[in-house]
Amino acid sequence: MSTATPDPKLPQHVAIIMDGNGRWAQQRGLPRVAGHRAGTENIRGIVKACAELNIPYLTLFAFSTENWQRPSLEVEGLMFILSEFIDRETQELHRQGVHLRHLGSLIGVSDALRRKIEHALDVTRDNRRLTLAIAFNYGGRADLVQAVQAIVAQGIAPEQITEQMIADHLSTAHMPDPDLIIRTSGEMRISNFLIWETAYAEYWTTPTYWPDFTADHFEQAIQEYSQRERRFGRVSPPA
Repeated sequence: MSTATPDPKLPQHVAIIMDGNGRWAQQRGLPRVAGHRAGTENIRGIVKACAELNIPYLTLFAFSTENWQRPSLEVEGLMFILSEFIDRETQELHRQGVHLRHLGSLIGVSDALRRKIEHALDVTRDNRRLTLAIAFNYGGRADLVQAVQAIVAQGIAPEQITEQMIADHLSTAHMPDPDLIIRTSGEMRISNFLIWETAYAEYWTTPTYWPDFTADHFEQAIQEYSQRERRFGRVSPPA
């Protein structure tokens, strides 16, 4: 939860698919894991830009349930980089008033990394300047399945199930739906990311790979978003 005063022209929740790390590295003759490390370093500047614009929610797609299918060395490298990021950044994020949230499952994650994640969540639990949600070991369909399973386990009758009830059982419970989805690297797909929550989100893509995505790119996306008309299925009023 964040306490920033909403600006109707700005998105209240931005979600980013941080794509292109591997290709960024390959273009430079580097191993793919070097791109993931560069991409992780890039998070700091975007979090700062988001906070300065008083956007209260930022979600980053860090590792999907499908990413386990990548080569084992790349997966191991990603886990090590995430562990390093938590060690290095948690206290600074806490100092800046950032509330960390985890979206997804910790099943299959090592005990050591799981403990680090849980510690970071606990340390930042009461912060209110910005909620930074990290979608790690996350898949939109898997999240919907676990939500339905939780509802069924409570013995709730089918006719009592509502959209709000489903939303309240997702990883993103008590967060507003994302207003703007940003995807780097030029890809034009959602990749199983927040598939329930993005029903009426606006999309913005750039061919820039994530390690090269700057605060200027972020502000360009926000500026373009602010010029769009969001109708949510309605028609525009007469001029």
